[in-house]
Amino acid sequence: MLPTAYRITRVQKTLRWFEADMPLLNMRVKDLSPEGQRSARQFAAAVVCQTRAELDRLLEEQSEVACGSGDAPCEPAD
Repeated sequence: MLPTAYRITRVQKTLRWFEADMPLLNMRVKDLSPEGQRSARQFAAAVVCQTRAELDRLLEEQSEVACGSGDAPCEPAD
């Protein structure tokens, strides 16, 4: 399995690419029917949402690994 930091970097790059491509999506779908345009935009939004969720999951996984590897607790005691 790939290291978590590498996977995070790849997902961040992919997310930036998707987000930068959104304005171009409007140009690509302009010749489609209104229903086709809506469907394409919904699909693109769902892909971005899933990518963000994957990034959040990986960041959480990385923080859990970081907490478990050190001798000091991650959160201060009350």
